Amino acid sequence: MNALKTLTLALATALAGGCMTLAPDYRRPAAPVPAAWEQTTPAAAVDGTAAADIAWRDYFTDARLRRVIDLALANNRDLRLAALNVEQARAQYGIQRADLFPAVAASGGQTAQRIPAELNTAGGGESRISRQYSATIGFSAWELDFFGRIRSLNEQALQSFFATEEARRAARLGLVAEVANTWLLLAADLAQQAVAVRTYETQQRSVELTRRSYEAGMVSVLDLHQAQTAMERARADAALYQALVAQDRNALALLAGQTVPAELLPEAFGPAPTALPELPAGVPSETLVRRPDILQAEHRLRAANANIGAARAAFFPSISLTAAAGRASSSLDSLFEAGSRSWSFIPQVSVPIFEAGRLTAGLESAKVQRDIALAQYEKSVQSAFREVADALAERATLAERLDARRKVVEAAQETYRLSEARYRSGVDSFLGLLDAQRTLYAAEQELIAARLAEASNRVALYRVLGGGWQ
Repeated sequence: MNALKTLTLALATALAGGCMTLAPDYRRPAAPVPAAWEQTTPAAAVDGTAAADIAWRDYFTDARLRRVIDLALANNRDLRLAALNVEQARAQYGIQRADLFPAVAASGGQTAQRIPAELNTAGGGESRISRQYSATIGFSAWELDFFGRIRSLNEQALQSFFATEEARRAARLGLVAEVANTWLLLAADLAQQAVAVRTYETQQRSVELTRRSYEAGMVSVLDLHQAQTAMERARADAALYQALVAQDRNALALLAGQTVPAELLPEAFGPAPTALPELPAGVPSETLVRRPDILQAEHRLRAANANIGAARAAFFPSISLTAAAGRASSSLDSLFEAGSRSWSFIPQVSVPIFEAGRLTAGLESAKVQRDIALAQYEKSVQSAFREVADALAERATLAERLDARRKVVEAAQETYRLSEARYRSGVDSFLGLLDAQRTLYAAEQELIAARLAEASNRVALYRVLGGGWQ
């Protein structure tokens, strides 16, 4: 039998048989969440571009913030680790995929044997050395995937690779949001520090004026001590926010993977650095399945589903082939002469007869793992739904809260102006002025906190809606 024909026939037989799998047909589970978010109307929910289609460069408009995000994407160690995990999963998939094909190898060798004289009866009682040379090409123990075991394992490795890729995307999106939030927090703390310093300076002047009035006998020592108390409280707040600003810079440097240049830090707490006033939420079942963490959970579910196919295939016979073709001769110089051709063809069949329940337990384990992956997928969808619902619930009241805080500051400023005028004219006591100062100081702090909440909510919505990570 011709050696080339033998190898060709073996390969054709194997490839013809390896076209089926015993894995269950996969269907994406229905999302276990309501059909709409309570905080959005159907019309407002679907208008506009979905968050997943908006690249972060188009969403964040502040040039300094964009450059800081670029630094983080290039240097953040956690993101680098996620990328290396992707490379590892890709390599593991390549290893598993290689089992679908025969590992063809060429080999050459010599076998030498010395026969002692007393055993060489046919050769006249003299010792003899025999040699055999060979050169072959072939494959060894290649499993024919008739029942899809290897294909199922290959699918499992592929889906695990996809899951790792989605994990990297989720880490990338999370990093973008965390950098934006930290940058905004730094801007807010800088604003809080400025308010505290300004209030401290104002109250320093107030204490000095009160001391002069006390020395002139116009106010009591109680008024002086109250003024000093308010001044020291503002001084303590200024020192606190100085420490918070330093901590925010440290956090930003950790996220960016290096010290952030001073020119990229926020100078003032301006308008929210986003391009869109509103993000369309969309329909939950369509929006959530585009989030990278949900896609990661789904790929893990697909991998567990494919693993059932491998467990089922273990119940069926395993067929493997070993085949080789080449040359063999007793002398090296005649190895490639006519008539020295050789070949071998060794099919093997292994049929499981008694496994003491091992195969059944393996299949049951694979099914349970699939059920676990399904529960994790559904939990991921529900958690994502809650994150969006919480962000939308907060968004629904932020505009009103922010407007109210602005009006509180305006009213407190007017109250402080009038109280100061009445105190200077002797109509009111210093206690009224001091109370107006405290009210204005607290109102300005609360306005900054409300503005931070509004800006952070924009970032949160972008993240929980699966904002584009390109």
